[in-house]
Amino acid sequence: MKALKLLPLVLLFLVASCSSVRVTSDYDTKTDFSKYKTFAFYKKGIDKVEISDLDKRRILKGVENELLAKGLTKSDTPDLLVNIFTKARKKINIYNDYYGYGYGYGGYYGWYPWYYGPNYGVQVSEYTEGTLFIDLIDAHKKELAWQGIGSGALNTSGNVTKKEERIKNLVTQIMAKYPPERK
Repeated sequence: MKALKLLPLVLLFLVASCSSVRVTSDYDTKTDFSKYKTFAFYKKGIDKVEISDLDKRRILKGVENELLAKGLTKSDTPDLLVNIFTKARKKINIYNDYYGYGYGYGGYYGWYPWYYGPNYGVQVSEYTEGTLFIDLIDAHKKELAWQGIGSGALNTSGNVTKKEERIKNLVTQIMAKYPPERK
């Protein structure tokens, strides 16, 4: 039963290739992000995330690579603590399918019948949307300094290579928002 509960979260980062990933961030506008030079992972928080250990490692490795590329270093006495959590929910799309029979005016040719197909009416599709939250916490103040969020439709194809690429892509897109641009 627990395995069934965790299934949507295990599949969280298999974002469908035809759908886009939505990324946003939020941060404390009074924070000077240039003062952060070191980071570490917040193990207590990460251990509570209900996804597979493989996916956790993939996400954390992606975050680590992004922070290292931005000039931060990993430390036992960090300026920033990194935490993650995930969420999954069912979504339903409802739209009108404008197929059917009718008549149209063809100018020189007059009125003519038309047919657009048998699927006239309302169409409904259901899918699961997954969301990854990446929190950067000021280690000294013990306050959230920055949060990056990425959401998208899940794909359950089972292709591990694509899964790894999707996780890397999702983390890269989220971390592109850090540090926030000053206006």
